[in-house]
Amino acid sequence: MSDTQTSERPRITLGGPAPDFEQDSTHGPLKLSNYTSKGKWVVLFSHPADFTPVCTTEFVGFTKLAPEFEKRNVQLIGLSVDSIYSHIAWLRNIEQTHEVQVPFPLVSDLDQRVAQLYGMVHTPMNATMTVRCVFVIDPKQNVRAMIYYPMQAGRNMQEILRLVDALQTGDQNACATPANWNKGEEVIVPAPKTHAAAKEREQDKGLHVKQWYLSTKSLK
Repeated sequence: MSDTQTSERPRITLGGPAPDFEQDSTHGPLKLSNYTSKGKWVVLFSHPADFTPVCTTEFVGFTKLAPEFEKRNVQLIGLSVDSIYSHIAWLRNIEQTHEVQVPFPLVSDLDQRVAQLYGMVHTPMNATMTVRCVFVIDPKQNVRAMIYYPMQAGRNMQEILRLVDALQTGDQNACATPANWNKGEEVIVPAPKTHAAAKEREQDKGLHVKQWYLSTKSLK
């Protein structure tokens, strides 16, 4: 890819649009907007290469949590720059050796088209492989979260699920979530925006007021 092409590539930003794409996958032709247009969330994640040890453990991990993502209306989509034939062979190997069947599609991106769109190839790390990226995309096809991991460190799938819970809970309840929050725990209500409202907040018996700017409530 030339310097001109690189400079013209759209930059992925939090809250900004997730570029649409259409590529071959292990489930056949795949188009991102086919999921978001149906109201689904998407977790798009890349891995460096098929038939590698860390990536194999990650696919087993995502597979075991796939029913939980499905309950949250989330479509998992994997991606690497390997061929579709490599993907098929690797997934068959995972099924045989780990006794799990990967239920989500794995995109083939041999030409790095999607990888370049989403900034998945970090040249100082490796010019020909994708790093471990995670993009959480909402039904409006906006990027709501991005996580990058080095090739040597596997991801924590429970944390990705927790992140989805936090985003969906925040959207549904106009709230934020504190550090180490898990689904079902108290959430943070927006801070008051006037001096008078700050005084009123301190007297609000319906909230757990720690400070005028930090108050929590239960959603139960």
